[in-house]
Amino acid sequence: MARILLPIVLTLIPMALLTVLVWAVAVDRSLDLPQFGRGYVLRVELPPAGDDLPLPEIAGQGAGSGDGNRPLVVIDAGHGGHDPGASNEGLQEKDLVLRLARALRARLLEAGDVRVALTRDEDRYLLHAERYEIARRLGADLFVSIHADSAGEASEVAGASIYTLSESASSEAAARFAERENRSDRINGQDIAGQSDAVNTILVELSQRRTQAESAEFASLIQREGEGTIRFHPQARRSAALKVLRAPDVPSVLYESGFISNADEAQRLASPEGRARFAEVMARAIRIYFIRQREDLLEQPSGPSDAANTEG
Repeated sequence: MARILLPIVLTLIPMALLTVLVWAVAVDRSLDLPQFGRGYVLRVELPPAGDDLPLPEIAGQGAGSGDGNRPLVVIDAGHGGHDPGASNEGLQEKDLVLRLARALRARLLEAGDVRVALTRDEDRYLLHAERYEIARRLGADLFVSIHADSAGEASEVAGASIYTLSESASSEAAARFAERENRSDRINGQDIAGQSDAVNTILVELSQRRTQAESAEFASLIQREGEGTIRFHPQARRSAALKVLRAPDVPSVLYESGFISNADEAQRLASPEGRARFAEVMARAIRIYFIRQREDLLEQPSGPSDAANTEG
């Protein structure tokens, strides 16, 4: 009999305790409850999706009638909010790169020949797709995403590097964009409304190739202008399947400013002098890039209508 009663008793006791607890809460809601699991749940406020994505203000466009004709650079400070990125000795990547982004914005606005917007100007998180989507919706002419690398325990590793989108990732992204944007958008000024899926994929791939070529040109300018001023990693130029670079119609680079895991480099990047050197080099590369773009545009042959107008 004891063998039969023991399991029943062991089952009834927890049920009785639970009944008492529920009754106590119903009677006295001020009763302190065990905090099992409370305070250990990380709640993250997700950014709005779709058409609700807030767009940042564009700096550098005042009352001048020609302001809208100046090229637009969108600067993306990586990570943010609940995502600190790499860290070392109290320095977090999200803070370091935001200060670099602000320094670059200030330098570009000081020169006065481009307009500038930051994807974030505060400590908030954005999805990768939202970062480049901001650039696309604003009609950006160039997108620069700023990060800081980490080599873990290998604290001696140092140097900046510049990433562009890899070929394989480019084809994959092109197909995905064609599917998403099919019959609803323009790519590099080309209306893809009403085209077939196959034609749209081809149009986006062509746009992506052009964008990749321009991204590669800009990356080479950063490296050239930074020689002697910025310490680059031995493999400074790289390509990878980085989600943040997948806009098919905005030339884009991801700039790893250095290794935050290297204490000396991290402090150098965090210093006013380090930010000034970075901003000067990057601003100079951006300025040369747009000068080349303008020269290429002027060198393009005129169409038949232009020739007729010239003769008349």
